[in-house]
Amino acid sequence: MVSLDNANPVVFLRRKERHVLPEEEDDDVTDKFDSREVFDLIRVINDPEHPLTLEELNVVEESNVKVDDDANAVYILFTPTIPHCSMATLIGLSIRVKLLRALPSRFKVDVKISPGTHDSEHAVNKQLADKERVAAALENSHLLEVVNQCLVRRATG
Repeated sequence: MVSLDNANPVVFLRRKERHVLPEEEDDDVTDKFDSREVFDLIRVINDPEHPLTLEELNVVEESNVKVDDDANAVYILFTPTIPHCSMATLIGLSIRVKLLRALPSRFKVDVKISPGTHDSEHAVNKQLADKERVAAALENSHLLEVVNQCLVRRATG
């Protein structure tokens, strides 16, 4: 039997899908990326331990997504469900990979654990900020498969 770090997590309600405006669908109009748009990309990432999304576990919140389109910067804080979560690095890596795949390459993506919410916050943040370590992790086929499973969008009910 597999032992879960957090066998009984608190589940939060999902926000409603954002209503897309006609001008947002117009390819002739250049609109800036905003925090809600980036949040919509990461809110549906699956938790590696539970059949729930990061939004449902309150690991990601729109208020912790900052986008500066003019400076080509995206800054994400995420909050593991428990202070000793062994999946924190995997969650951060999944967020980073999702954004690197979905956003234009001009963006610098910075993903960190919310201050004071994890026992190994500094070590995990250092790993997530190290481009070579992230690249090496993604060369590991097993780890890449796990990340991809987190990124597969599940049917919502």
